[in-house]
Amino acid sequence: MPDLKENVYAVLLAGGAGTRLWPVSRKLYPKQLVKFIGKDSLVQSTIKRLSPVVDTERIRVVCGKEHFHETARHMAEIGVQPEGKIICEPCGRNTAPAILLAVLNILKSKQDSILCVFPADHVIGDIESFHNKLNSAIRLADKGYIVTFGIKPNYPETGYGYVEGAGEIFDGALAIKRFVEKPDAETAEKYVKAGNFFWNSGMFAFMGSVMIEEFRKYQPELLKIMEDIILKDPITVDEYKRLPDISIDYAIMENTDKGVVLPSDFGWSDIGSWKSLYDFLPKDGDNNVIDGDVIAKDTKGCFIMGRDRLIATNHLNGIVVVETPDSVFVSDLDNSRDVKSIVNQLKGKGRKEYQKHNKVHHPWGSLTVLEHEDDIKVERLVIYPDSNLQFKVEKPALQHLIVIKGHVKITLNMETEFLTRGESKIIFGNESIKIDNPEKEPVCIIRVKVEG
Repeated sequence: MPDLKENVYAVLLAGGAGTRLWPVSRKLYPKQLVKFIGKDSLVQSTIKRLSPVVDTERIRVVCGKEHFHETARHMAEIGVQPEGKIICEPCGRNTAPAILLAVLNILKSKQDSILCVFPADHVIGDIESFHNKLNSAIRLADKGYIVTFGIKPNYPETGYGYVEGAGEIFDGALAIKRFVEKPDAETAEKYVKAGNFFWNSGMFAFMGSVMIEEFRKYQPELLKIMEDIILKDPITVDEYKRLPDISIDYAIMENTDKGVVLPSDFGWSDIGSWKSLYDFLPKDGDNNVIDGDVIAKDTKGCFIMGRDRLIATNHLNGIVVVETPDSVFVSDLDNSRDVKSIVNQLKGKGRKEYQKHNKVHHPWGSLTVLEHEDDIKVERLVIYPDSNLQFKVEKPALQHLIVIKGHVKITLNMETEFLTRGESKIIFGNESIKIDNPEKEPVCIIRVKVEG
């Protein structure tokens, strides 16, 4: 299919907060940026599995502006230059505006093209089967269909929406009879037995021009607003908030007569909870999934993940334990989705743990709070190569900088000096400072801040 491949773009939807995977996934560092499986983050895995069907030069990632720099870093880490490939939303407005924004951006430089849309936080086990279905979806899209990938259900899942298929159209795809909401257990059992119901994966393929016409037909106001604001650079939050908060299913798929469902069975999971991650990952001899420094005694059927500390368990069955430097989540596996309500409680109480980790990523590097008591704060600063950090020490205060890895250039009130490992600098109030990393590797500094 060489003629079609030259005209195929992949759009990765990398919004959302992934609250059901708290405390690892948080608003400022959502699950698509987390390395749950192997050495790659979910967004990196999603990009990698698109090759060789989609050229990496034609990959576009839609994400929030607060995730731009970290998303770009993850792309660069796997050899995909991020310049011109990241489309930022100033705020989240669901999948219909996100997909429309991507379509309009791509069509600005391309008369028409086939777009394949994938959430950036899903996992797939059978890559060869995925490639085969992706090629089928591209052929279907080329014929003017809007394709949704329907996952063949292997158990009666109540956490997914379903798509009911009718007669076969072409290349294995079925006409869409209807979309149905998340069912109760009894209804889900019936869907699995019927054989023509599929999990709604949120993955699509279509011609850009076809999708625009469907927006013009079924969501003309959304299209008009988006066409107006996309001409402005940058798009403001107030302008983007004018767009309706609506999914692509409600906006287009449930209305269009061009939709088809492509039955697929390639080991898919949306990693929507600790239970779904547990189900996807290989188990040990006691049916456990264990990651980190863990001693598990008489522990069976559990998911245990440690990030910083030793975890020791005893006589547990069907439990999830997830540890991060500032929070620990413990639940039975079957009800682990309920963590979302805990995140809402944290948000309501103004707790920082719902939003960010002790380690916060910035365009220049990362800042990790190691200790904070009264008027003393100890932080670890990691500065990326060819990057710099600037700040000012307010009065009355002092800061003590200790280089523990690499060497840095420090500019203090227009005077420059170099510090290397083991050397330090004390900075007093009302002084502006700039720290440059001239090296090819990240440098690390411990900063002790004393106030008062």
